[in-house]
Amino acid sequence: DVQLVESGGGSVQPGGSLTLSCAASDTTLHCMSWFRQAPGKEREGVSATDGDGRTSYADSVKGRFTISQDKAKNTLYLQMNSLKPEDTAMYYCAARVGFYCPTGSRWRALGGYDYWGQGTQVTVS
Repeated sequence: DVQLVESGGGSVQPGGSLTLSCAASDTTLHCMSWFRQAPGKEREGVSATDGDGRTSYADSVKGRFTISQDKAKNTLYLQMNSLKPEDTAMYYCAARVGFYCPTGSRWRALGGYDYWGQGTQVTVS
C-alpha cells in the first residue's frame, strides 16, 4: 500500500515558523498537496505542486507558506512563516497517481487525490 506520513507539527507562538514534511512510500506520486482542517470546519486546500513544477496557494497563506518537493527523497515540504492563530489545524498531505494534476481551482477538491496521510497537528497560540 502507498503510505504518506506527515511530521513536523507542534505548538508555536504567533509569528513563529514551522516546517512540515510528508514522506511518501511511492516514487510515482508527482501531484502532491497540503490540506488542513480545524475543528468544526471543512477540510481546505492550503498549497499544491503539479507535475510541471508549478505551485498553488490558498489566498490566506500566500506570502507566508512555501511548498516544495524533493523527488529524490520522496518527500513533500511546507515551510510556514509568520504563523497566525487562524492557521491552527490538522495538516494533511495528499497525493495523486500519475503526471496529470488538477488545474485551476480543481487542486482544492478532495476527490482529486488518491492517497492521504494521517495528519500532523499545528497549534498557534
